[in-house]
Amino acid sequence: MPDVRTPARPRPDATGGPTAAELLDFARRTAADAPLVASLPLDPEGRTWIRLDGPGGSEAWLIGWPPGTGTGWHDHGGSHGAFAAASGELTEQSLAAQLPTEGWKTLELADGVDRQRKLAGGRGRAFGPHHVHQVLNLSEDTHAVSVHAYYPPLPLMRRYSRTGPVLRLEEVELPEDWR
Repeated sequence: MPDVRTPARPRPDATGGPTAAELLDFARRTAADAPLVASLPLDPEGRTWIRLDGPGGSEAWLIGWPPGTGTGWHDHGGSHGAFAAASGELTEQSLAAQLPTEGWKTLELADGVDRQRKLAGGRGRAFGPHHVHQVLNLSEDTHAVSVHAYYPPLPLMRRYSRTGPVLRLEEVELPEDWR
């Protein structure tokens, strides 16, 4: 898909890039851009996306979610980020625990680490570099569209499977796997 360029308002943090709060502000403003959101082609079978230029050297994505689709459990390879719903409603399931990033294949999660929130109508959330979650469109008949931004640009994503309290590292994706 073609790149869509959006104006950036960089106000870098101490590492030279935007903070999670600035990424959330960008995601919310971009989610409110009705012509941009309407330009995303929607597919009834699978997610669609357009890569955007985020603020201060971050990367961003406008993503369309058909009913019943989701990401599966994943992290963002050490990047911090944010996302906001532009239309429809998304459910985020996340873990309120910092997981080690290396040296394990299977972890048993403690009780009480599960969190869930619903995001619609411009609502969003920012997260830190150790965030593990999955994002779902649980609707049976309505597409959702959202904006996601990451800094630094995603170096990789770890994908996990989950059975009850057991989280298993399944694969590591590199940027060329999703671009």
